[in-house]
Amino acid sequence: MDPFRLDERVALISGGATGLGYGMAEAMVEAGAQVVLLGRRDQVLRDAARRLGDAAVYERFDVTDTAGTAAMARRLVERFGRIDILINNAGIHDKRAFVETSLEDFNRVLQTHVYGSFALTRAVAPAMLARGRGHILFIASMSAFIGMPKIVAYSTAKTAYLGMIRSLTAELSPRGIRVNGIAPGWIESEMLHKAIDDDPERKAKILGRTPMARFGNPEDIGRAAVFLSSDAAAFITGAVLPVDGGAAIGF
Repeated sequence: MDPFRLDERVALISGGATGLGYGMAEAMVEAGAQVVLLGRRDQVLRDAARRLGDAAVYERFDVTDTAGTAAMARRLVERFGRIDILINNAGIHDKRAFVETSLEDFNRVLQTHVYGSFALTRAVAPAMLARGRGHILFIASMSAFIGMPKIVAYSTAKTAYLGMIRSLTAELSPRGIRVNGIAPGWIESEMLHKAIDDDPERKAKILGRTPMARFGNPEDIGRAAVFLSSDAAAFITGAVLPVDGGAAIGF
């Protein structure tokens, strides 16, 4: 078997119907996986699953509903027999100055990114542990590595992913579960345009520090996710892969 393929594997992708999530779903379907899209908006999920074809289904669920996460995960495991790949991708953005960020604003971002992904990972992990294999992938951000203004909640949430990746790697990888992250740079998406379309100075600064001098595409993240989830990456765990056009080291 081609070690880069994902045939006969089931991938659960939170926030999988749009943006980077959809890019990863599309790449995984192309690599042979059965994909389950997780999200809040029924029509958006339905349309995404239709475009992806027979290898994609969806489950309407809000990751901030942490009280219901375990039951949802059990339903999916019962339906498919297993979940081989979990991608923690669901997220929200809140661009505002630090002094204008309320505790409620801050908590709302952490509830989605941090608490939501923790609850989802905790719900899915037992089935992986029972089989002695699996891959958990967190979609982090360049904001976990470099200081950026007006996104203190988002940056804090994405930085928390780095701690989760390290801790879960140490605890789960001896039992067959690999844990990794991708740190996207600035990728063409609805979330990116919400952040930069009314801020040309910010856009110019981003492109100015990116050696490849352009934004990435969702398929760039999708291909990286397929690689890290495949047997080609069988000895990679605890890694966070920048997919950023060189922005993390750009001048």
